[in-house]
Amino acid sequence: MFKDVKYIWNRLWIWVRNILIFFFVSSILAVIAFKWVPVYRTPLMYIRYCEQYIDGKDPRIKHQWVDLDQISKHMPAAVISSEDAHFMEHNGFDEKAILQARLVALEGGKERGASSISQQTAKNVFLWQGHSWVRKGLEAYFTFLIEKIWGKERIMEVYLNSIEMGDGIYGVQACANENFHKTASELTQRDAALIAATLPNPLKFDSANPSKYMEKRRKAIIAGMNYLRANKKDPEWGIDPTTIKSKAAPQEEKKSSKKKSKNKKR
Repeated sequence: MFKDVKYIWNRLWIWVRNILIFFFVSSILAVIAFKWVPVYRTPLMYIRYCEQYIDGKDPRIKHQWVDLDQISKHMPAAVISSEDAHFMEHNGFDEKAILQARLVALEGGKERGASSISQQTAKNVFLWQGHSWVRKGLEAYFTFLIEKIWGKERIMEVYLNSIEMGDGIYGVQACANENFHKTASELTQRDAALIAATLPNPLKFDSANPSKYMEKRRKAIIAGMNYLRANKKDPEWGIDPTTIKSKAAPQEEKKSSKKKSKNKKR
């Protein structure tokens, strides 16, 4: 009897050990791969797609990957100002924000999220939505990995390409096309701040039809962006939208000069 129990226990331990080894090896390899490979689909996209189908809506996934140098430089500053003011300073976890949120909850106040941009990225790319301790533990694990393997710039690139920005809209390029009829590179500071204002609840707030509350948040986010820039905490990743517009100017000048020369000949 004792030998049978010991045999079963040993077999069980071997199974558990193999599963854990497989999980750690596969998860690390996945994080390494996504350091360079674009993230075209996330678990949340499929979950929302199924929810739309169940609700009788026309399911859609609007998403288009763009590199960080094809995104307006205002967008990283806007989400840092709105979502994670200490993004460039912490190691993936904003301990102060987590502690403050916990204290507010203990005092009976409204529980608020304190997830960093790194945590949100880890959750969006590798996990599912929810508040269970298992998911939270896995989120912490993947956050640690992407901070160590990806670095801040890649985390921001994946975040801006994978975050939910509306009903069936994922990533800044799809949002810019759908709601502003622009590319991600053409977004102004006001556009970027308005998109960032929707992120606490992108299914409730619509950057195409901003409410008074969103306009108020936009002003606060712009103030935060200006503070980051003034204190040299803005990473300044991405492209300056004004340089895109200026590229067309010389061509227009050439056309106008040609017209003038033709008129002179006449």
